[in-house]
Amino acid sequence: MPRLNHQIILHVMGLLLLCNGGFMLLAVLVSWFYEDGVTIDILAAAFITLFLGVLLMFTTRGHRKEVKKREGYIIVTFGWIFMALSGTLPYVLSESIPAFTDAFFETMSGYTTTGASVLNDIESIPKGILFWRSLTHWIGGMGIIVLAIAILPLLGIGGMQLFAAEAPGPSADKLKPRITDTAKRLWLIYVSYTVAETILLKVAGMSFFDAINHSLSTLSTGGFSTKNISVAYWNDRPIIQYIIILFMFLAGANFVLSYYSFKGRVQKVLHDDEFKWYFFFIAIFTIVASVFIYFEADVALSQIDHPMVWGEAESAFRHALFQVLAIITTTGFVTADYTMWTPFLTILFFGMFFLGGSAGSTSGGVKVMRHIIMIRNGGIEFKRALHPNAILPVRFNGKSIGKGVTFNILGFFILYMLSFIIGSVVLGGLGLDFETAIGGAASSLGNIGPAFGALGPVNNFDILPPIGKWWCSFLMLIGRLELFTVLILLTPFFWRNR
Repeated sequence: MPRLNHQIILHVMGLLLLCNGGFMLLAVLVSWFYEDGVTIDILAAAFITLFLGVLLMFTTRGHRKEVKKREGYIIVTFGWIFMALSGTLPYVLSESIPAFTDAFFETMSGYTTTGASVLNDIESIPKGILFWRSLTHWIGGMGIIVLAIAILPLLGIGGMQLFAAEAPGPSADKLKPRITDTAKRLWLIYVSYTVAETILLKVAGMSFFDAINHSLSTLSTGGFSTKNISVAYWNDRPIIQYIIILFMFLAGANFVLSYYSFKGRVQKVLHDDEFKWYFFFIAIFTIVASVFIYFEADVALSQIDHPMVWGEAESAFRHALFQVLAIITTTGFVTADYTMWTPFLTILFFGMFFLGGSAGSTSGGVKVMRHIIMIRNGGIEFKRALHPNAILPVRFNGKSIGKGVTFNILGFFILYMLSFIIGSVVLGGLGLDFETAIGGAASSLGNIGPAFGALGPVNNFDILPPIGKWWCSFLMLIGRLELFTVLILLTPFFWRNR
């Protein structure tokens, strides 16, 4: 095996730090505008990050411009770690989150678009820091889109080769110039959605600061809010919650389908297998949850002290739709304490933790595409039992799926469940009760945010011991980067030079 191209790895790390430092300067402007007292601290964090980025890029300027699979795995994994480490600086220097462990947890939660927090009083945090917190979501969210389009298919990660075949730009065998064009188009859609949601939320009654922060969190399917009680703060303004519902739906769908829609190819969107199942899952779970909330969970709607202004039926439907979307898309916003919505709904919502949004979206989780293929492959196995010699391919969007992709997806799901079980056992070993342990592991691995038990939607992750916060940060990272990308680095054969 050829030696690693260390210089290209460090060069890309430097480029990422430069980008991160540039985004910090936006937070500096927000802090300066609102005169929140931490402008110098965020500016110092930006300069440190920019300096390290320039230093890395300058010292590796003569690098060999070749990225193979091993370098790809390292760049993706350590890129997220470098971003998270540098992203802690605004928190630590401003003393908004003075403990490094807590700052790293909050930052990793941001970049992985998980939305789990250790902050007990969000509204007391300076506005520049809150903006940076939301911005880490937005950076991580678009990073995942580019990752799914350009990098993961090349590495053969978790069945993402299938998504590569559907994407308008990349090739699954080698990089081509059109990947850059694809990334630019998706960036444009991402930015446009963010601007549109910000304007709509402002018109609907949010302050501009709250509107931009919630837009950054929504489009990245992150979940960080500027309010202690999240979106429940606006329970008396249903229109605000419906706007967020719309953009959560768009963010959880494949962004390539948005591209097709804007090109006028609506039929391609409507006939897409994953989109149809994505819509079906949301619809059926919303109907079920609405019925149970309306008839059996009156207490759930009074958890937050705001009046129901459009009637009980509408309120039951809105809370159900909002929370179903927040869980399936792994956004994690909260309008009420769903753990109080009867035992049946608690189990239903826990099951949704393992669903996830669409491939090519900013959402985390297993992804709808993988569930479709696993279900269809299971059905075909029954037929093969009766007709062992029959040729029965698994089909997706009318095309036959190769066995390699199917096995990859099955392997991903097995590894995902093993990671969940091990994650739960570790949290249980740290003294957490059963409900809290499995909820914390599922939420961290699926990049969802709120969980169950002591980590439920009205609580946060501050109760975890330091080692628990590091463990959940690790689960967030492997869940966000499709498991294989990170875990392969832990195998001895990956580092052998032959």
